[in-house]
Amino acid sequence: MDKKRTCRLIRSSRTYHGKQGLDYAEAISKESVDAQGICMHLLTIPPGKRAKAHLHQDHETAIYMLHGKSAMWYGENLELHMELDVGDFLYIPAGMPHLPYNPS
Repeated sequence: MDKKRTCRLIRSSRTYHGKQGLDYAEAISKESVDAQGICMHLLTIPPGKRAKAHLHQDHETAIYMLHGKSAMWYGENLELHMELDVGDFLYIPAGMPHLPYNPS
């Protein structure tokens, strides 16, 4: 069976410092499982910290809020804003500029 066409279990043991200046626990990505359209990592944004404005040109992003609060500017000119609470799901389409932060 083609390794790319099977289920894969990822036990996140590797962390890395991302381009947005935050630390991630690696999980599902092109690099880890050759994912073609989605990326999923565990991320903690410390209080008062934020990522750099960015976009993911080639993949969608799905986020689930485990605890705390988060907020995000998004849109072509980062003109739109939303807040996330525990239990919220967030979908970010490929190519959407966004800037997440922790307002705590």
